[in-house]
Amino acid sequence: MDKSGGSIKKIRGFLFTLVNKEFLIFLFFLLLSGIFWLLMTLNETYEMEFKIPVKVVNIPKNVVLTSDETDTAKVTLRDKGLVLLSYEYGDALRTININFKTYAKSGNSFVFPPSEIQRMLYPQLSASTKISAVKGDRIEYFYNYGECKKVPVVWSGHVVPEEVYFISQVEYYPDSVTVYATREKLDSITYIHTEQLNYTGFRDTLTVNCRPKAMKGIKVLPENLKIMFITDVLTEESIANIPIVGINMPEGKVLRTFPSKVTVNFVTGVRKFKTLSPKDFSVIVDYNEIKSHPSDKCVLYLRGVPHGVSRASLNIQQVDYLIENEE
Repeated sequence: MDKSGGSIKKIRGFLFTLVNKEFLIFLFFLLLSGIFWLLMTLNETYEMEFKIPVKVVNIPKNVVLTSDETDTAKVTLRDKGLVLLSYEYGDALRTININFKTYAKSGNSFVFPPSEIQRMLYPQLSASTKISAVKGDRIEYFYNYGECKKVPVVWSGHVVPEEVYFISQVEYYPDSVTVYATREKLDSITYIHTEQLNYTGFRDTLTVNCRPKAMKGIKVLPENLKIMFITDVLTEESIANIPIVGINMPEGKVLRTFPSKVTVNFVTGVRKFKTLSPKDFSVIVDYNEIKSHPSDKCVLYLRGVPHGVSRASLNIQQVDYLIENEE
């Protein structure tokens, strides 16, 4: 039994060693063929697109660049795969630096054409590499000599809280920005929009970090903004004892209405309602209308409504009145 068991173990060991040797030989030739295939593949000619940073340097201290200081040129290079891989993962392709004083001759802008990109890029490339294409017609930079103005910020986009909630107040940090542009553009700018914001379904105060909307030839500082959307719960409320006031009354005349005070119904936020009082609303009667259209009753107009109040209406639209001499 022992001899038979030992023989079986020897046979198993031999077969296992044989299988392992064959598997290792298979792996070796598989790896070898993979290397040959890779070398043959990399020796083929390909085209690959690269993004090359283009940066303006030597900007005078009295000049403000109103476009981005660094742009990107998309360049298609043609060469063998191995060379292209060296560009992709090496540091051969460096930033193209544009000397401001060389290209900014006059006016408020200058153009860096594709031909210049090729001319400045070729010294970085291998002798075998060819530039097949430069995407885009040209890179254009805008600048001025410090002309600017301060304007308010206005949010832009779709910001909607949950149902029964509404945005009661919007706070900006900062609430205004400095805009650098040509004099003609500055004259037409009265405010700056933010980038598009998209937030829905929130309840509590929403704080958003964003940037000003990008505009060609316009630089906005600061570049980072914070906006707070303060929410409140909608409620239907009313405030009574709002006095009726006559306007355009002749000298020596006084208007008396019956009743002399009315109630205003409206929709607002719970927090906002706690701050309201009758003096925040204005209800008037126009003497000129009474004079031109005499009647037993005069029409009431709700003229003054505080911010944050919507769908405001009077509980009555007309009242009895008397016009008396002032005592």
